[in-house]
Amino acid sequence: MSTSINIRSARLRNRDGLFDINVRDGSIAAISPAGTEDAELEGLDAAGNLVTESFVNTHLHLDKVFTLQQLGDAALGAYHGSGMGQAMAAIETAASVKRSQQEAEMLAAGRRALHMAAFYGNTHIRALADVDSKSGTRGVEVLLALRDEFAGLVELQVVAFAQDGIVREPGTDELLRRSMQMGADVVGGIPWIEFTEAAMAEHVKTVFDIAVAHDAPVSMLLDDAGDPGLRTLEMMATEALQRGWEGRALAHHARAMAMYPDPYFQRLVSVLAAADVAVVSDPHTGPLHARVRELAAAGINVSLGQDDISDAYYAFGRNNMLEVAFLGAHLLWMMAEPDMEFLYDAITVNPAAAIGLDRYGLEVGQEANLVVLEGGTVAEAMRFHAPPRHVISHGKLVDQAASRTAAGVP
Repeated sequence: MSTSINIRSARLRNRDGLFDINVRDGSIAAISPAGTEDAELEGLDAAGNLVTESFVNTHLHLDKVFTLQQLGDAALGAYHGSGMGQAMAAIETAASVKRSQQEAEMLAAGRRALHMAAFYGNTHIRALADVDSKSGTRGVEVLLALRDEFAGLVELQVVAFAQDGIVREPGTDELLRRSMQMGADVVGGIPWIEFTEAAMAEHVKTVFDIAVAHDAPVSMLLDDAGDPGLRTLEMMATEALQRGWEGRALAHHARAMAMYPDPYFQRLVSVLAAADVAVVSDPHTGPLHARVRELAAAGINVSLGQDDISDAYYAFGRNNMLEVAFLGAHLLWMMAEPDMEFLYDAITVNPAAAIGLDRYGLEVGQEANLVVLEGGTVAEAMRFHAPPRHVISHGKLVDQAASRTAAGVP
């Protein structure tokens, strides 16, 4: 049976006038000047508000959401303080929660976070799950179950993530392999957490070995501390070049980049460009951040991520990517109109490209993943970062009232 959704009087980015958008059988079937579609057809009235692609989050620790109360503030203080010089200590402190996590609690917390995502129009997420001696593959198992449960509402890419290291955590490489065999989508690493440069290089190599064996993309948290001597981003980009993994490696954080001398930074940008490495920055979750403006000016694909929701590293978060862009505008000092347009790209089209989404975009023939916003411009939408009037995910209208209730949003 054919299904159809009609959006009327929509304002589009970079196009003058108002438009009607017809969604049929899950895809965008037509985009035409307002009033040219049959006025008798039932539809959603955008009323001159902005309609865009739905939001994409390239970085979320979904296995840890809503765990802050179990940990207290010790890890938060270490991660955010002293120029991020104690970032490794924060990670080690935060690891304690994994000893007591229960699958049922993780599923309930994950469901709440994903219903938040649906309510706020965040329809695609790359989600990380720790694998290590403390949690085994429990986090991956939970995220795989959530991936199936939320299919068609919020699409998850599950990352098997070696949060506590590979060399310093013997057996983690086998847990990563087992996770990929179970159905994880992405191989994840954090090489800077290792104790020596040689171990960092081995960590990177192991992640790529597993990724190549499973023909899978790579996501790595890199140089996430206030140490200008950290160089694992370059290690990853170089390895991607050597493996022929161009365009399939995503770099998360890279906060030490804020301290790099300019000559090294310029050389690094050349390596990133050659390897087609995209970068996801989460400037609201730590006092240092990647050099977003300079990376973007050099043609590197940069996106913004939520990163955390009420866990050991960040006290807030609600899977609202407009809020993430709003915070980014302040922390990155990007408030001119072109800056805001870039930030909007950084929560829509840029992350979609970074994680390889197919048929994403506001064009005829693409899968319908759309938001009808409050506000007629990007600036107005970001100013209030209100929930969308309507969300269409994978061609279907989202029941936002149900998602709001399930998420516990006031």
